[in-house]
Formats: sequence, structure tokens, C-alpha cells
Amino acid sequence: MSVESKVRAVTTSALAEMKARGEKISMLTSYDYTMAKIVDGAGIDIILVGDSAANVMAGYSTTLPITLDEMIYHAKSVVRGSERAFVVVDMPFGTCSGDERVALESAIRIMKETGADGVKIEGGEEMLPSIKKIIAAGIPVMGHLGLTPQSIHQLGGYGLRAKEDAEAEKLLRDARLLDEAGCFAMVMEKIPASLAARVTREVKMPTIGIGAGAECDGQVLVVHDMLGMNKGFKPKFLRRYADLHTVMTEAVEHYISDVREGSYPNADEQWQ
Repeated sequence: MSVESKVRAVTTSALAEMKARGEKISMLTSYDYTMAKIVDGAGIDIILVGDSAANVMAGYSTTLPITLDEMIYHAKSVVRGSERAFVVVDMPFGTCSGDERVALESAIRIMKETGADGVKIEGGEEMLPSIKKIIAAGIPVMGHLGLTPQSIHQLGGYGLRAKEDAEAEKLLRDARLLDEAGCFAMVMEKIPASLAARVTREVKMPTIGIGAGAECDGQVLVVHDMLGMNKGFKPKFLRRYADLHTVMTEAVEHYISDVREGSYPNADEQWQ
């Protein structure tokens, strides 16, 4: 079932212009209507409906289990809550590997059923056939290099990527290929800041960093992490802008206490 896309203030051309002006791009994840409404209303440039929903919404240890149908559900909710921001949706694990037709069909489903503005695909040269096919169909694609969580079993962990010369050179080559293919932007995750700075200088498309230093064209974080809702996740790159875990826990404890003591609801909170 198709939904009508909105014309938002932030577009691919607007993002390109921001890079040209040296204006930093802000990006956060959202997975539901209420959070998207808050994030969009605050003025974020890009909302990523990340496959990190598998972790923060469903409790999985990796992003691999989340399905295309589940990503579409989350994306529909986010699109309904956003007015200004460019909404990009992760292509989940398995949708871009191997069969280009499957990749295109999956991307079309995302665009038609959610009203989102683009899709994000992890991987470099090996994903180019699918990326080119999707772009040729008129769908904006954001790349993703460095630490690619969908390849976590192959990578062997969540450590810093592209530390060695060979991997750094491959990342540079992949970045150029994604740029030439027409990706509108690219996420670089957990790579040395000097390498991210070099890539940012050498490609036309905006670069969005997460654990990739300050010289990227923009930055992205998982919203639950930056709001301090997840106490156990403490990577070096994460800055917490709130401690909602404590705030929410105390609020729930206060509610439980009021219910047990009989002070909620009070006379003003009920009908006689």
C-alpha cells in the first residue's frame, strides 16, 4: 500500500549546499512517531530510521534479525512524525546482498510504503551493482563505510576499522566509487579521524561521522544513546546530552509509590 511522500525542507540538494557552505549537518535516529516528532521539531537535518531498532527497540544483540517489514513499520511511524527533516531508512541485512532485483524491489517497497526520502546501504564496491540500480530507479542512496554492523560476524567485533594501510586504502577507494555512483551522502563509522577528514575533502557528497572525528560534514548518533536511555553503552565517541535513564526510572518509582500509598489519583484527577 503506497503512501504519499511529503516535500520537506531538507532535500538532497539542500544537504549538498550545506557541505558547499561548510555548514555542519545534524543527524539522529528515530524509530517511532513520538520520538520523530520531538527530533524533527528540534530542527534536526536528517532522521535515520536505523536498523539499530533491532538493538534499542527489540533487544537483539546485533542488527541482523530485523526484517524489511519491521523496518517499513518503523519508517512509516517516523515519517508521520516528521515535517522538516530528510528521512532515510536502513536497508536491512540480506536485502542488498547478491540479487540486485531483490535490492531494488526492497528499496521500492520502502519508498512506496513509508513515504521516506531515501535509503541507506552498508558496504562499498561489493554493493555497487545494487546501489547503481537503486539510484537509476530514482531513489536517493546514502552509503555507509568503516564499521558496518551488518557485517559484524565477518569483521569479528565492533572495534576501530581502517587502522591498517590496506583497509584504509580500500575505504578511500570505496568512498570514491560511492561518490561516482551518485550517492547523496555517506556515513563513516568508527574510523581514524585523519582518514575521515581525507575522505571528506576528496568526495563531493556530504560525509556523516559516528566515531569518525570532527572534520566530517556532519555527525550522527543513536538518539537513545545521546539521551542517556541506555546505561550500558559507553563508546569513546558517545556524548550523552541527558540522563533520561535516571529521570525515567525515578518517575516510574514515584508513580509506583503514589499508587501504593493511594495518593494517585487525587480529588482533582477523577470524576465524582
